[in-house]
Amino acid sequence: MKKIMLTLLTGLMAVALVACGGNEEGKEDKNDNKAKTEEQQKEQEKQMEEMQKKLDAQHVDEKKTVAIVNDNEILGSDYNSTLASIQQQMLQMGQDPTSKEALEQVKDQTIDSLVGQTLLLQDADKKGYKASEADIKKQLDEMKKQFETEKEFEDVLKESGMNMKTFETQIADNIKLEQYVEKEVPTSQITDKEIEKTYKQLSEQGKSTGQEVPKLEEVKPQIEQSLKQQKQQEKIAQQVDELKKNANIDIKI
Repeated sequence: MKKIMLTLLTGLMAVALVACGGNEEGKEDKNDNKAKTEEQQKEQEKQMEEMQKKLDAQHVDEKKTVAIVNDNEILGSDYNSTLASIQQQMLQMGQDPTSKEALEQVKDQTIDSLVGQTLLLQDADKKGYKASEADIKKQLDEMKKQFETEKEFEDVLKESGMNMKTFETQIADNIKLEQYVEKEVPTSQITDKEIEKTYKQLSEQGKSTGQEVPKLEEVKPQIEQSLKQQKQQEKIAQQVDELKKNANIDIKI
């Protein structure tokens, strides 16, 4: 559920990972100058800067209304946060989110994600789901543990374009969405037959590429979790489609 809904939180973590990655690379350079030449480092930095400029170019004005869902405005600031998360996911998968072919796909995916989350959250509010202060604090503390100091957390938060109040609101929304999906969109149990079928497919793919295939017992938990997530994503998409039938949605970009 967290992987599906926490676009803004994962966006924040993406910023943190980039920062941490930069620090680790710095340590590696000091410890092993033979690994990368100064020229290679400069070229890599240049490529990263150019990519970041292309990523930033896809952002919109933070105050711009990008969509209206049942009289709820979705602002550019929300769009940019979700966009950044989707961009990072594509980069991690080896895809270029700035390519000509990907531009419309990235925009549509970002809007769809925001509209879907808004509809689900509206339905969650309508049905009385709430996030307690204790739950908000617990999740906030867990996020802070990812950082060495409070200042580092606050710096990354600021870099992501959010203040603490906005971030706590996003945490509260996430908690409500988790509660909502657990009760309103429950997933069915994964059968051994489904796991075995998936394992067989993975085994065939592995053998065709010459990769060693681990035993079923070793990967069964991961396969089961992956199948659960797939089913949950499908059911959430169905729920969003149902909510769209009676919703007023106006896309502005």
